[in-house]
Amino acid sequence: MHEQFNFLIEFLGTISFSMSGSFAAMQKRLDPLGVMIIAFITSVGGGTIRDLLLDVPVFWMHDLWMCSLIFITSVFAMIFKSIEKNFKVTLFLFDSFGLGLFTIIGIQKGMTAELHPVICLTLGTITGVFGGILRDILLNRIPLIFRKEIYATACIVGGSVFLLLIYYSTLTYTFVQVSTIILIVLIRTLAVKYHWQIPKFYDNIRHGK
Repeated sequence: MHEQFNFLIEFLGTISFSMSGSFAAMQKRLDPLGVMIIAFITSVGGGTIRDLLLDVPVFWMHDLWMCSLIFITSVFAMIFKSIEKNFKVTLFLFDSFGLGLFTIIGIQKGMTAELHPVICLTLGTITGVFGGILRDILLNRIPLIFRKEIYATACIVGGSVFLLLIYYSTLTYTFVQVSTIILIVLIRTLAVKYHWQIPKFYDNIRHGK
């Protein structure tokens, strides 16, 4: 049961980040090949870095269905482009869901490797955010994680809740997975809607001092 639900999370996360990457690439008016490349990097970037850190085989190199899913999703996104004009909202929705889904995947990979919870949380954050970082760098944009928006913080808060509930509650594993994914998406949504920001101690520092 757990394996089937984990597969569903990975499946949905891959679709979400592939759509996110595709829409971001189309915003920059890339050609179809460029759209597919950005979709692929957005989908597998965080997981690739995670697997390299864990010193395990990189997941997509032994899983052709993953590459096929990204390709199909990016083609669908290009077709969907003619219907959906509000790229900004669509990009935000898919990116937020991908963030929540992949954060949980990364944490679970760390737990499977029997690592310390803090390291598991770090791996979850890396899995969630690094695909987007690589996407934005290739598209010549400042990555979301380095801007005002709450991004990695949502992963950390949601991932921490996930670990606390897993270790210290009697809730079912599937319920904890779903509820913490929704929590991450909710934090991202509320942060953007109400302009939540992490306070900066250097706002009043003058240049040259």
